[in-house]
Amino acid sequence: MDRLARAGLYAGALIGPFGGAVTTSILPEIGGSFGRSPGEAAATLTYYLVPFAVLMLVSGTFAQRWGPQRTVRLAYVGYAVASLLAASAWTFEVLLASRALQGAANSFTTPVLLAVIAASTPKEKLGRALGLFGSMQAAGQTTAPLAGGLTAEADWRLAFVVIAVVAAGLAVLGVPDTGVEPQRDASLRSAFVASTVRPAVIAFVGWGCLGGLAFLVAFRLDDAFGLGAGQRGLLLTSFGLVGFLTARYVGRAVDRFGAATTVVVGSAVGGGLLAAVGLTPFVFTAALAWALAGAAAQGILVSVNALVLQSGSANRGGSVSVVQSLRFVGAATAPLAFVPLYQAHPALAFLVPASLLVVLPLLVTWSGRVAERRRDRQPGAPGLQR
Repeated sequence: MDRLARAGLYAGALIGPFGGAVTTSILPEIGGSFGRSPGEAAATLTYYLVPFAVLMLVSGTFAQRWGPQRTVRLAYVGYAVASLLAASAWTFEVLLASRALQGAANSFTTPVLLAVIAASTPKEKLGRALGLFGSMQAAGQTTAPLAGGLTAEADWRLAFVVIAVVAAGLAVLGVPDTGVEPQRDASLRSAFVASTVRPAVIAFVGWGCLGGLAFLVAFRLDDAFGLGAGQRGLLLTSFGLVGFLTARYVGRAVDRFGAATTVVVGSAVGGGLLAAVGLTPFVFTAALAWALAGAAAQGILVSVNALVLQSGSANRGGSVSVVQSLRFVGAATAPLAFVPLYQAHPALAFLVPASLLVVLPLLVTWSGRVAERRRDRQPGAPGLQR
């Protein structure tokens, strides 16, 4: 059973992103069922992501108090019930409410799964484990539009039935028993410490300026190269596909070179590739750069998770939930920040986030190392004790 639970641990990484993105390709069908436009149907994405990101600020801390097994099982049951509600939604408002409940339930799975991985994996292999987790998340994000489109050929509601069945199965499996007792006194304040805030800032910048810019790449593929919707969709999918294929190798690099090094390298490479997408006059170069940016994004995400999980925080679940929340807040902020820049000058909309990717993670990791050195020099620090 523990082996099955271990498999379920990584399968759980897939279902959250899958459920979040499954409506991406079926918005016209959803809108048509309720007499709404595809633009109005796009609210199904927002209603999922907002409670997901907001509740994740606190979900990890509550999970520390309740224990991972209880938290994950309840979250999966809630996810399954919300999915069935979505499948049977009789009004558009009911569908939106069910999507909000899905996002809320998912906020109590992702940080808990990451904390369990950290607690049940030897430190020297943590990067590889997080890489596998990242590849499963990328797989969920990448396959969701395709799966949603295929089920919509019969009935879009079937996609939610499938999600409900999978969530119910995961609830039965639970997560491996780490032997760690619930921390009844875990506080929200203990999650907002410097060793958490620094990776959270990198996650906010990294995902907001790279993974959250698919819409901007779509604009450029249309405006500069005249690609149709199908062609744009295919090229955008390559980002997640390359991320899926490379995440485990990124994890090995984290184990070998350290998370601080790989996050700086991943951010710098991602910044260069993003600039190439925005400046190149050749569609092949833009497509190749965006595909390779998927690997750079995994370099950021896997490294950020490793940084916070290796920090020794007393509230590990709470800390990782803060980092994950800021990651999605960054993605949600990206359109507000960069669409005006694109309207002013398309190149600026790529060069500004590219510059942020290169500079800010480097400054944040440098400041973290400086803080560690100062702490080690203080009287009574472990490094000075004999």
